[in-house]
Amino acid sequence: MAEKGAPAVAPAPHRRLTLAGSVLGAAIVALDGTVLTIAQPTLQRDLGASFAEVQWTGTGYLIAVASLLVFAGRLGDRYGHQRVFACGMLGFGAASAGIGFAPGVGWVIGLRVAQGVFGALLQPATLGMLRAAFPPDRLAMPIALRTSAIGLAVVAGPLVGGVLVTQLGWRSVFFLNVLPALVMGLAALAVRAPEVRGAPVGGLDLAGAALLAAALAGLVHTLVGIPEHGWTATGVLVLLSTAAAAATFVWHERRAPSPLLPPAVLRSSAVGAALGVLVAASAAMLGAMFVGSYVLQGALGMDPLRTSLTALPGGLAMAVVAPVAGVLLRRWGARPTTVTGAVLLTAGILALSRIGPGSSAVAIGGGFLLLGAGFGAVMVTATAVVVRHAPPEAAGVVGGLQQTALNVGPTLGVAAATTLLPLSDAPGGVAAGPSLLSLAAMSALGALLAARMPRHDSPARDGSPPVRNHEDKDVREP
Repeated sequence: MAEKGAPAVAPAPHRRLTLAGSVLGAAIVALDGTVLTIAQPTLQRDLGASFAEVQWTGTGYLIAVASLLVFAGRLGDRYGHQRVFACGMLGFGAASAGIGFAPGVGWVIGLRVAQGVFGALLQPATLGMLRAAFPPDRLAMPIALRTSAIGLAVVAGPLVGGVLVTQLGWRSVFFLNVLPALVMGLAALAVRAPEVRGAPVGGLDLAGAALLAAALAGLVHTLVGIPEHGWTATGVLVLLSTAAAAATFVWHERRAPSPLLPPAVLRSSAVGAALGVLVAASAAMLGAMFVGSYVLQGALGMDPLRTSLTALPGGLAMAVVAPVAGVLLRRWGARPTTVTGAVLLTAGILALSRIGPGSSAVAIGGGFLLLGAGFGAVMVTATAVVVRHAPPEAAGVVGGLQQTALNVGPTLGVAAATTLLPLSDAPGGVAAGPSLLSLAAMSALGALLAARMPRHDSPARDGSPPVRNHEDKDVREP
């Protein structure tokens, strides 16, 4: 008999549908972000928008999604991840269609914010659904497949976006999301999810959610503004207000009868270490991609298309290494697998720091390959630890925390790199400067944090029996 509070064991067909929804949902969000970057210049010309307005089509989305992820995860824990995923998917598709028909840039910005709200609903749900459908000792490979899909979306995004924008215009990149979102949303509503007993019965902690949203929105807004405006007085004031909101949130959570962040999650050293690794690794990865692109175009004179093709090994390596990391996680354990990934990521950044005039394509591609391979391994293992160590009734909250780490980390990495770029005296201004070295230090910090993760992972006890103890094919991984 399963322990009280355990999720019902999901049958194999439902697990396959859940895995498909999680993988495709994560991929469509990743694809949307990459194709938008390609579409922005054409969007600006067609709508007669200013550069600042076009930047807000990305910034507004990022602030909305980052500030609401944890609360969205709480909604999934309370009302069911599959329902929240369906609402998020349908809303994401509807907002995409609205952007495709938008008459002006103001409409685009507003609908991008709405898209961010719905994106916040579906992203934690993709992990919460996996936690509910799969036994803890079989989560590694589904998470690895999800990571591979994200890597492939990142690779395909610029190419797909370039073709669509060139042939059909910028609106086509938003219409691309509509049909898949509609199909996945309706399928999630049609399929009955297994019952999860022990779901949270307390309140939603709206005050805590508002304080956390204010803190995250202020942090992301400040970090996003640094590359364009640098450290301004307004930015410092917003950052101080963010710190005050964060401190108030901590004070509130200690006294709330039903806190947004369950005490079991806060007490988990494994979850804390894994989230720290994700912040450090994503900051290092995306910051290095930003600086690497700047070097290739500024110092080596490459055009955007050639730059994308040169960085292609990174995305492909991430997609290929993710399933391998899932296997290594089961054989080696979380700590050595994550440390290995962080070391590869650091080596890739250091390799890119040596790029300059005369660097061969093999050397440059090798640096990006190490970058993608290391980040893919870290993302799979750290995410698996976060999700496995979460009690089933808090799977959405920790999924929201994981997604928050992956949203805050890149903005932090780009902000740090941008701050240090002017200090470099290398050819092209960045090749061997302190920007990439600081990002390598972030990655190395991730390796140190990974050393605090459990070596042999012991997931939260939720009553889900190990898969290997079952002979029925319905409890095996697809």
